[in-house]
Amino acid sequence: MKQGDGEHGQGVGQWVVAGLRAVPRTLRQDLLTGSEPVPRGAQQGWQAWRPAIVVPLLIGAVIAMVGGANEYAHHFGLGAAVGTALSAVQAGSLIAVLYRPLAAWWATTAVTLVAGLWGASRADVDALFPWSGVGIVLSALILFFVALTQRPRVAAETFAISYGAGLLCTAFHSREQNTTGLALVLFSIAVVVGAALRGRRVARTQLVEQEEITAEERARRTLLEERSRIARELHDVVAHHMSVISIQAQVAPHLVENPSEELKENLAGIRQNAVEALTELRRVLGVLRSEDPAEAPGAEVSGAAGAAARHAPQPSLERLDELVANVRGAGVSVSVDVVGRVRAHSPGVELSAFRIVQEALSNAMRHAPGAAVRVVVAHQRAELVVRVTNTAPDRPVAPSPGSGHGLLGMRERAAMLGGELVAGATAEGGYEVAAVLPVGVGGLVGSMGSGPSERPAVSPPPSDPSTLNPPPSNVNPPPSNRPQIKGSS
Repeated sequence: MKQGDGEHGQGVGQWVVAGLRAVPRTLRQDLLTGSEPVPRGAQQGWQAWRPAIVVPLLIGAVIAMVGGANEYAHHFGLGAAVGTALSAVQAGSLIAVLYRPLAAWWATTAVTLVAGLWGASRADVDALFPWSGVGIVLSALILFFVALTQRPRVAAETFAISYGAGLLCTAFHSREQNTTGLALVLFSIAVVVGAALRGRRVARTQLVEQEEITAEERARRTLLEERSRIARELHDVVAHHMSVISIQAQVAPHLVENPSEELKENLAGIRQNAVEALTELRRVLGVLRSEDPAEAPGAEVSGAAGAAARHAPQPSLERLDELVANVRGAGVSVSVDVVGRVRAHSPGVELSAFRIVQEALSNAMRHAPGAAVRVVVAHQRAELVVRVTNTAPDRPVAPSPGSGHGLLGMRERAAMLGGELVAGATAEGGYEVAAVLPVGVGGLVGSMGSGPSERPAVSPPPSDPSTLNPPPSNVNPPPSNRPQIKGSS
């Protein structure tokens, strides 16, 4: 037991020695290397108001210089020249603390030591000592700014050294007018209040940063959810084409008299690749649907109804009348204008156009109660243009719960096809959504490249659909293909 106690005591002694050796290094790092000025771009809180704070502090510094020079020259017996120099250093520290708080603190601490040690034997009996009246106030203010700008450990170190400097001056000469008790109270209040304000500012800054990070993560998650939903909808389109390829490759040998073995082998390879690709598509769809809340266990749609909803054909513009009828049934006035020669487009274009119109109508119902809505679908030579415009609401709009991500989804659908979508308020107080979707293979190829698409630029339809006709082939396209927001006529 005695040997164990000896080892324990030796370990504690080594720990104490190591701690004492680390004190000078810690103080040097905190009080010397940590005195760098705050970068201009990193100014926060009150630091942004430093140019305005300088003016009252400058006035206070002049007053403090006059009063400090009088105290050091007459009450401390240091003479006019030395008193003026010491008070000038203290007064200048009150301005410097805004930019270099630790350097200002070192200056005031040095003045306290010089005045206290030099004037200990010369000071008047009734003089405030070791801090003069002006000196104790300036020291408290500088400690407050140090605690406001530096870490709590640095604030505690400066407090201890400042108070220790005063005790050192009184160790050699005891006086009746000792200000060490008053200094302890003022310095403690200054450090505590400054550290509390700094902690509040740091906590608020961290909260703002966390809110920004949360908003970015929410936007990123929403974008991924929208893309996953689009991918689930487009699965049926791609799967249909792959199934057709597989069936055609299987039937083709029977349509040729005496097909060669090479032809049979190539067609069999095509069919096998199509079947494998279709299988992989189904696996990917299973992963995407497993993350869909509507597919999760306990969802409202389940059983045969849920399976029917999941495997129902994806909508196209052929169901536009059905969509509009449902919206009219909700009491919304909707007009539809179809311009140009109606023709079938690729399933992806049809699906995206339908979803854009559907989301725009839903936004109009939610954010513009009582407004009239107009839908224009223009079949142009190289593009399908969709425009949904609503008038101003006839009554105040109630706040909508949730953040809403309809525009994000519409933009993703347009960008997926190499198209564009713009949305904004109209001059009459309404709102308009306009999308330009390329038709044919060219738009998809252009969207897959690294640079902008080289498809011909076609402007969206004007507000009056009667003026919108397919552009003739001998007319040069306009210089910009970006939809322009216009008010409805």
